[in-house]
Amino acid sequence: MSTITQTVDSRSLRLTHPHHVEEMTMDRTVAEGFVVIEPTLASICHADLRYFGGLRKPEVLARKLPMALLHEGIGKVVGGSSKLQAGQRVAIVPNLPGYLLNGIKHDECCPACRGDIPENYCYNGKFLGSTIDGIAQSRLVIPEACAIPIPDSIPDDIAVLAELCSVSYRAIRPVADLLDSAQVAVFGDGPVGFLTAAMLHYAFGVSTERLTVFGAIQEKLEHFTFARTEMVQEYDFQGGWKVDVVLECTGGRFSESAINQGIDLLLPGGHLIAMGVSEELVPINTRDVLEKGITIHGSSRSSHSDFRKVLEVMKQEECQETLRQLVPDDYIPVSKAEDFAGAMESALAHRDWKKMYLDFRW
Repeated sequence: MSTITQTVDSRSLRLTHPHHVEEMTMDRTVAEGFVVIEPTLASICHADLRYFGGLRKPEVLARKLPMALLHEGIGKVVGGSSKLQAGQRVAIVPNLPGYLLNGIKHDECCPACRGDIPENYCYNGKFLGSTIDGIAQSRLVIPEACAIPIPDSIPDDIAVLAELCSVSYRAIRPVADLLDSAQVAVFGDGPVGFLTAAMLHYAFGVSTERLTVFGAIQEKLEHFTFARTEMVQEYDFQGGWKVDVVLECTGGRFSESAINQGIDLLLPGGHLIAMGVSEELVPINTRDVLEKGITIHGSSRSSHSDFRKVLEVMKQEECQETLRQLVPDDYIPVSKAEDFAGAMESALAHRDWKKMYLDFRW
């Protein structure tokens, strides 16, 4: 186990029940190998809105609240580590492996940490804003390995997208060896679909001619300048051309249609990667899955190794210009619970295509 070196007080903006946020001062212990971060900029995720709006099942909310939300963000180092410089900008990795939290060796933790299954599925890990207090606090204490230095060439407004990009990057990895020549389709014209398509293009080299994005709103599809686009309402999924890999990035009530259209679109032996989150069970066309020999991958969350890869990709100026299409014109300043609750209410009521950024002023 790690040795406790100090404690810090953290002003935590915690969701106590849907639509209600309270500021609570929490004592955070800082163990050896941990770093203290002051969050500076964060982005709101649909997962945060499901908690805030009470859209999760009552038993889930009862088990998890009160809790500080947010898992997409960056900050600056303010203590706890001798390796990272004070004031250094870091991307915050929300998926905290059990071996780091508990100060044990990799092989003492679980199959994920031993390398038997993907590392982002640690049995004993914690996830910010889901199983442990998230980024909406003035002092965040996490393992040093989960605070990734941001290269100087990457500005804050791009770096804050590293978490979402890393989830896309991780989802794509199982089919990476196919992407030199594969035809790839992405379903979803929202931020997840956009960033997944961007990672396919900039991180894995999938050319415009081999990358197609399917969406339902033409104005959103116009942002995908690095890919071909198709309207799902107009495309002939039964008779049109076929692809090798499909990534489903819709989630919610649209998961069913996107997954089944993806199954129609896939060639025999193809791969379907499901990324969209749905609270309800989703019926799928298992007959064609079996007849075509389709492999279905589920992917959620990422690891600190994915963050490092993504930040290298983000150094590309062309990639930054593409990602900037999701950056809002204005950031919402947050210094107290009322500010945070107001921002969440606004995000819940007006789901813009661009992300909503919170500018923390502790």
